[in-house]
Amino acid sequence: MTTATATTNIPTPEQRLQQLGIVLPTVSAPRGNFDAYVLDGNTLYLSGKGSPQREDMDTVPKVGREISAAEARDHARTVGLQLIATMQAALGDLSRVRRVVKVLGMVNAVPDFMQHTEVVNGCSDLLVEVFGDAGRHARSAVGVGSLPRGFAVEIEAIVSVKD
Repeated sequence: MTTATATTNIPTPEQRLQQLGIVLPTVSAPRGNFDAYVLDGNTLYLSGKGSPQREDMDTVPKVGREISAAEARDHARTVGLQLIATMQAALGDLSRVRRVVKVLGMVNAVPDFMQHTEVVNGCSDLLVEVFGDAGRHARSAVGVGSLPRGFAVEIEAIVSVKD
């Protein structure tokens, strides 16, 4: 007598993106003498990505003043999409992501702002939506006095990769 092997229909990250109706953005080239990512062995290091993209640099809005925590959370989700797009560019297939290991989120906020974790949850929640348990990660969320190009949020990540 043979025993049937149970198969699970766990969707791939690409299938999850499709189910969520998400189209990944185009990966932009770095603006400087660095790489968007470095793949070293089975570890993928993703350079910081920021949001919102702005051309007007005369005034830099701060989270907690001109930008609400909810709006900044949306910016963090947008950054998460940029990070996932960079993973796909680096790996060719998001199924190669073994685990998102570490996320560092920086929030350009007024000094008395206290909701940094709620803001960076926009990215963290997206990573779990797309990668399931493999998207759960260690994380730091910090407030900063400024970010490049007037970003409200900048996030970088470290990812463990399957062979």
